[in-house]
Formats: sequence, C-alpha cells, structure tokens
Amino acid sequence: MKTEFILLAAKAVNEAILASEAEIESLDREIGDGDHFINIKRGCATIVGMHDELAALTPDAALQKIGMKLLSTIGGASGPLIGSFFIAMAKTVKEQGAESLPEIAAAFAAGVEAIKHRGKADVGEKTMLDVLIPVSHTFTRLAGEGFQRPALFEVIKREAEQGMLATRDMIATKGRAAFLGERAIGHIDPGAKTSQVIITTLCDLAAK
Repeated sequence: MKTEFILLAAKAVNEAILASEAEIESLDREIGDGDHFINIKRGCATIVGMHDELAALTPDAALQKIGMKLLSTIGGASGPLIGSFFIAMAKTVKEQGAESLPEIAAAFAAGVEAIKHRGKADVGEKTMLDVLIPVSHTFTRLAGEGFQRPALFEVIKREAEQGMLATRDMIATKGRAAFLGERAIGHIDPGAKTSQVIITTLCDLAAK
C-alpha cells in the first residue's frame, strides 16, 4: 500500500459515495437517524481535501492523520468508529508494513477490530460490521492462501454484497434502528450499504 493509492482511493470512494447518495439516504430515512449520509459525505470530502498534506507522508503517517482528522470532523457515531479504523490501521502498517496482501489484510483486520471494540458490536446486529467482519476474515484467509489480486478482490466484493443483503432480515440491536424492533426487518442497514459501496470501489481500484 502506497500513499499514492490512499489518495486515489479517497477520490474514488468520494465519487462512489456521492453516486450512491439517493439509495443510502433512502435506507437511512427508513431505519436510521437521517444523518448517516451527511456524516459519511463530510468525511469523504475531508479526506479528499487533505490531498496535499498527505501526499508527502508515509502510508502509516497518512492513515494516522486521516484518522485523527475524522475524529474531529465527522459527527454522530460515525466519527469515532471510522477515525478508530484508520488509527488502528496506521499502527499496524507502521509495525508490520503494508507491501504484501497478507500485510494489508492484517492492517484492515486491525481497523475492523477497532470498530468492533469501539462500537461494542458484532456480526448479526444489523450494522456495518455485518459487511466488514466477513470481508476481513475472507481477505485474511485468501491473502494467506496466496490468492492473486483479481480473483481475491472479486471474492471480497461478493462477500461484501452478501453481508450487506443479510442485514435486511436482521433485527437491529444498535443505534436508532434498535428502537424499531421487528419493524426494522425488511430494510438494509445504511451503514452496511455504505461499507459495501466503499469496499467494492476499493477492490475495483486495487485490481487494476
């Protein structure tokens, strides 16, 4: 993972999130608090706006700077969760590197674990973790087995979509959706959809 890739990824993810605005906002109106997309949009725009100050940094320093910035920029629950993701990734990249796929998978796993710890949530609770945790496990396993990039990223994309779709039949236990009880069944979690859009975008970019 190079800093150049981080900058390209920020731009690509920002464009993908904006293109998915109508769908994500609709999902958030159905079971969320209505500000999920606003916060994610603000976060993406913030990272893109950091281009010049990130360009000269090492990958771990760039990830750390992004994480700290998002902690103070994104509102709601998203800021601490996503900020923690980047900070945990930065620490792992600094300690272990991020040149090989297993190293990148380890950094991603550390970021997901930070979200899990910070949000006190797990798979099956109708959150972004229903996408992130299965994707992390699959990424770690396939990278360790020596899967080549194109095939690996296609599998991860499918895993992300399956995780996102699985939230439709779940009862939420976290956030505003938890107050809806069984009324949340039948609706995809907006955080899971956002995560699926981001992961798909990153996979397409990394596979090039």
